[in-house]
Order: sequence, then C-alpha cells, then structure tokens
Amino acid sequence: MPREHLAVPRAEFRSYYGRQILKTPVWNWMIAAYLFSGGLSAGSALLAAGADLTGRTQLRTVSRLGALVSLLASMYFLIGDLGRPERFHHMLRVAKPSSPMSMGTWMLGAYGPGAGLAAMAELMPRRLRGTRLGRLLGWAARPAGLEAAAVAPGVASYTAVLLSQTAVPAWHEAHPYLPFVFTGSAAASGGGFGMLLAPVSESGPARRMAVAGAALEVAASRTMERRLGIVGEAYTTGRPHTLRLWSEILTVGGAVGAVVSGRRRCAVAASGAALLAGSALQRFGVFEAGVASTKDPKYVVVPQRQRADARREMTFSGRSEVN
Repeated sequence: MPREHLAVPRAEFRSYYGRQILKTPVWNWMIAAYLFSGGLSAGSALLAAGADLTGRTQLRTVSRLGALVSLLASMYFLIGDLGRPERFHHMLRVAKPSSPMSMGTWMLGAYGPGAGLAAMAELMPRRLRGTRLGRLLGWAARPAGLEAAAVAPGVASYTAVLLSQTAVPAWHEAHPYLPFVFTGSAAASGGGFGMLLAPVSESGPARRMAVAGAALEVAASRTMERRLGIVGEAYTTGRPHTLRLWSEILTVGGAVGAVVSGRRRCAVAASGAALLAGSALQRFGVFEAGVASTKDPKYVVVPQRQRADARREMTFSGRSEVN
C-alpha cells in the first residue's frame, strides 16, 4: 500500500488564543522540599545500615539521626502541603497498587518505624543503656535499621513515579529517567550528609556512596535532557535550567572533592555540603520544570501529535506488510 502523501504542508502548532491547556499544579515549594528531604532520609538510612554492619559507629550515629530528622522534615512538608494532618492518615485506609500515592504512603509507613527506632537507640542517654529498656532498644536497633534500609530504595524513587503519573508534560514524558535521577540524588545527598558530619576516618563508605550517586544522577539527568525532545526545553531554559545547572556544578564538584580531598576535614565537609546543595537544587529544578511545562501548550500538544503520527506510521506499516 503506498504511503500517505499530504496535499498541503502539516499545520504548525498553534494554541487557542495562546491559553494554556493544563492547569498549573497548586503545589508550592514545600513539595520540592519534601522530594529532597525524603531522598536524603532514604540515602542516610542505607548508609547507616552499611556503617552498622562494618563497625563504623560514628558514621552510623550521624546517618541514623540524619535519616530520622530528614524523615520528620519530609513529613512536615508533606502534611503542610496537604493542609490537614488527618489526610495522611486517611490515605492509609486503602492500599491501591495502581496508585503511586497510595503505595508511597504505605512505604513511608513501613520505613518510618524502623528509621525512628534505630535513631532512638542512638539518642538513648548513656546512663540508661544498661537498663532493661536500653538493652532492648540496643538489641532492636540493628534489625530496625536494616528494615528501614530495605525499604529505603522505594522511598527514594517513589516520588519520581508519583510525578511521572501526573499529566504535567515535563514529568510525564520523563518517566523512564526520573527514578534514576531521584535515586542517584538520594545516594549523593546521603553520602554528602555523612561526609559533612562524620569523622574523616569513617567517611570512606559515605564518599563512595556519594560518588556513585552523583554519577548516576548526572548521567540520568543528561540522558533525560537529550531524549525528551521538545519537552526537554522545560529543563534547559529559564529558572529550571539555572537551578539544574548549579545542581550539576555542585554535584560534580562535591564528587570530585570526595575523591581528592584525602583526610583534610574541611575539604571533606565542604564536598559533602556541595553534594547536599546539589541534590536539593536538582529536586527544585525538576519541580520548577514541571510547573513551567504546564504554562506552554506546545509541551502538551506536540508530544500528543508525535505519538499520533507514530501510531499512524505503525498502522500503515502493518497494512503494507499484510498486503
């Protein structure tokens, strides 16, 4: 069957009086902060479990406390955006595997107790550690920390799936890449937190985790920009581009510092701070890109037309093979 020939050129994209098609998300900066703090908590929990198993007690303490503090901050930002605390409780009334929000809520519910119990063991005063309660808490700390670490990868990446399931073009079209960006960012921030506060003598695992996370984050971010087509403009222009450019500079700089800083305490701490800042700017940049993509209708219409053209090409190809 012959291919379709157009009598006139394809129409260029035009919007209805320049008006946007999608509503801009009502979420504010708290959601971007929630994305960052949740990833930091997950990365810190993974690092704490490794430190516990390898006998690095000070790194374990710093990471366990970091996991708890950032988890509490994450819950504050989430509940603050929801408006009423009971709404979080209401999401636990059902478990819906097809809903990223439902699954994410249950992941947080499974992750929080383990991270909290492990951190409580670190906060136990020395004079109470010999008591029955202190011994019980000390015995339960390692299983609790390992349980939190087992759930941590899901906590680090589920927010990317949640964003990807919305109609926001910059998030929806990026669904193959955002989980890798967020997971790498979580590992970089967790490692950066350990580098910032733990002694240099125990910072080796934090450095290695930070470098691996930074490499994954930057590689996935660059791949996302290159393969998103026209929607990628939302990430490479305006305020989102500025945020993500500085994120990449700080993340790469922090990773290089983690490798070359040796045993210099100030250099290690500065590299850790750079990794934390880079991770935060990455989340804010992705958030801003999504908001920006709803304001320009071309990011909605052009990908739709491209998918329709691809389906039409497949249909014609299938008919030609049959004939």
